[in-house]
Amino acid sequence: MAGLWRSYQVLMAKRPWTVQIITAGSLVGVGDVISQQLIERRGLANHSMRRTAKMMSIGFFFVGPVVGGWYKVLDKLVTGGTGGAALKKMLVDQVCFAPCFLGAFLGISGALNGLTVEQNVTKLKRLWPPVQIANFYFIPLHHRLAVVQIVAVAWNSYLSWKANKM
Repeated sequence: MAGLWRSYQVLMAKRPWTVQIITAGSLVGVGDVISQQLIERRGLANHSMRRTAKMMSIGFFFVGPVVGGWYKVLDKLVTGGTGGAALKKMLVDQVCFAPCFLGAFLGISGALNGLTVEQNVTKLKRLWPPVQIANFYFIPLHHRLAVVQIVAVAWNSYLSWKANKM
């Protein structure tokens, strides 16, 4: 496991943007697999690879670039490494970015799955502000997307389940 982490660090140093996007897409896909296998209990024979591929594509082409880019902008908007700066980042993130991001995510997943945004919005009201405070306070900029995506595997499972529930 330590060797895997070191390899990840080397790749992150060489190609941070690419690694962040691949990490985001992969973890959105993991969220869908968890959703199908553990929440929906579909079993391997009934697993929808097409659905997992759709969710991964949302992760690769939307979540990774958008969230990664937002964190860069946010780091320039709110400078400093104090607890107060982390709190400000979390508030700006949750007040300004999260509603727009969720709306866009739901619109994209709804379009890909034939669902309306309204069917999902009422069930997706809460995010994870405590994780964001810790993320902005303790985690270096180039690792923030990965931290959020790791925490978000459960969230992605929930989103995948709700977005794909017929």
